Amino acid sequence: MAAGAAIDWRAVEQEAVGILRRYLRIDTRNPPGNESAAARFLGDILEAEGIPCEYLEPSPGREILIARLAGDGSARPLMLANHTDVVPVEEEHWSHPPFGAELVDGRIYGRGAVDMKGCGVMQLLAVLLARRQGLPLRRDLVFCALPDEEVGSDVGMAWLCEHHPQLVDVEFELNEGAVGQPGAAGEPALFSVAVAEKEMCELRLVARGRAGHASQPHEDNAALHLIRALSRLSDWERGLTFTPPARAYVERLSEAGLLPPLAREEALRIAVASDPERLALFTTTLNVTLISAGVKSNMIPSTAEATLDCRLLPGTAPEEWIAAVEERIGDDRIRVEMKRRGPRLPMAIARSDTALMDAIRETIAAEVPGAVVALTTSAYGTDNRFLRPRGVAAYGLIPALLSEEERRGFHAHDEFITVENLALGSRLMYGIVRRACS
Repeated sequence: MAAGAAIDWRAVEQEAVGILRRYLRIDTRNPPGNESAAARFLGDILEAEGIPCEYLEPSPGREILIARLAGDGSARPLMLANHTDVVPVEEEHWSHPPFGAELVDGRIYGRGAVDMKGCGVMQLLAVLLARRQGLPLRRDLVFCALPDEEVGSDVGMAWLCEHHPQLVDVEFELNEGAVGQPGAAGEPALFSVAVAEKEMCELRLVARGRAGHASQPHEDNAALHLIRALSRLSDWERGLTFTPPARAYVERLSEAGLLPPLAREEALRIAVASDPERLALFTTTLNVTLISAGVKSNMIPSTAEATLDCRLLPGTAPEEWIAAVEERIGDDRIRVEMKRRGPRLPMAIARSDTALMDAIRETIAAEVPGAVVALTTSAYGTDNRFLRPRGVAAYGLIPALLSEEERRGFHAHDEFITVENLALGSRLMYGIVRRACS
């Protein structure tokens, strides 16, 4: 492609589909990860077009890829960051092979299609197009593909920040954390941009009772104590909490007629409660994910355990949350303890009055007329949490209009992304880069 030539977006779509299908066939389930193959795959594509790449290996077989298009230095760098690992699969529940990358009826199936190899390909194409178009870059454009995001980032972004801080000395960063979604009948499309995120806090509940023979009535069954505690937690009505990003989200959507205003508290509560994706922005979530008790069917267990996946709203201290859980359970036979939490990082909310946010808004306005752009809090953890406390304006956005079915694919069976969304995301990502960097 000649520098400055009109872009053949149909050809870009075909290229993106081909790259993503090959990428999805690289098995990077974490654990164990084995992400070096993915890093080298992406790096080979970049190096073939003269884009220099650097590979770092925090752990054997787990490489970080850094590629850079140099700007003129008049502005500080923009990083496009993505993770190369994916979560495990239960293959027996998939209709299509999770690492087969089958293309069926305009859908590309595979583990990582939306989380987040698809977005990684969108970022990759933005860098390739910037190179091919000869964009006059004011700032360096950095492509960063990282391992280990799905299991805490210890040998990914956390390691990179600790051991090579100069590589994350950027002004802006764009990663996952929120998505676009098509509007319902008569409503505009909505693109949410995450400027903050919830903190992971995994709890273990341990119930104590008295062992005994299952042939006799028994009043001190640890399993029953645990069940009652979990029932109390499941019925816990905690209301809505309006953090600064949540307040900004409501204000923007109420302007667009998509949510009742803050002043109409009850109507807003009903509207938010009806949508689990949206509700997660306004409350600390609590989900039971693992339960274990007993060793034999005719023995009353003396202990029973459950694991709770909790995602804390910005500003909620884990210790305060544990105390609230204990108070709600109200049973001294149940011990609540921290099983795992995210890294102890200061809460940070990215600024929104930036050139990158302007580029996001302008690109979406040009490509998806009438769409609403709203600031939000990511309901799940991303690598952005390591960069915001360093002063980086780190945003979460997969710039595609993912359907409800596509959004349900995160960590689920039959994950897929449509060819249409992969193409739209590639076009929007390039537009954002062009406006932010040149």
